[in-house]
Amino acid sequence: MNGNQDTKVIRIHSPQDATRTLVCLGFCGGGTAAYHQWSNSLPPRTALAAVCYPGREGRFLEDCATHWDELAEDATATVLSAAADRPYVLFGHSMGGWMAFEAATRIERGGGRAPETLVVSSCNAPDRGLTPRDMFPAQHQTDAELMTWMKTHGLMPEHVVGNPDLEEMAVELMRADIKVRDTFHYTPGAKVRASLQVLSGADDSVIESDAGDQWRGVALGGFRHDVLPGGHFYTPATWSRLPDRIPALSAPAGVAA
Repeated sequence: MNGNQDTKVIRIHSPQDATRTLVCLGFCGGGTAAYHQWSNSLPPRTALAAVCYPGREGRFLEDCATHWDELAEDATATVLSAAADRPYVLFGHSMGGWMAFEAATRIERGGGRAPETLVVSSCNAPDRGLTPRDMFPAQHQTDAELMTWMKTHGLMPEHVVGNPDLEEMAVELMRADIKVRDTFHYTPGAKVRASLQVLSGADDSVIESDAGDQWRGVALGGFRHDVLPGGHFYTPATWSRLPDRIPALSAPAGVAA
């Protein structure tokens, strides 16, 4: 995977006086578009960057990853590039939450610039491993079923809906990410030293009722769990201003909340 940094790191909001960056990792089948709307709900002096996985957007000429470790290596290096010049908060949603945990623990083990706070959203604790509950949507589902899921439960960009070519590409990306997700494995004993915030939807049937307690077991530092209104992507109003729900973004730079 040889995308350059201009295609790997999408710098959505870059104020000249920024003292912290919110770095976001994508969910299964998603790109960086879902994070662009957050620019208007960031605290002052906060930059916003998103990691672009191979096979989409500016990296569409690259092959998609085929295994969890392959994508994790790429994502970890890209996170370090996105946050090379200032403290950062690392965020991941759904599959991206597992990837954010993976990247954070790899960075901590390797002695790189670790996040001040790790925020994982709508995902079960990684030490459970991959369970049938996590494998949704599934590889065996038809294209129509995957498209229905993305329209109903995901954040399908408006310009994609109704465009047969773009819908076909969206399904292909979803299938590629499902394949990677289904190779997920937890590194035994892996725990994160950065402060950990867990977000989950009150009506999300994918998330275990004791997910907060499970995540606490892999946290060595500060911990909090917030239950938000809505399902896997919360309510539209909640998602559109999700940075408001991350106290670490408002803490003094260099201080984990």
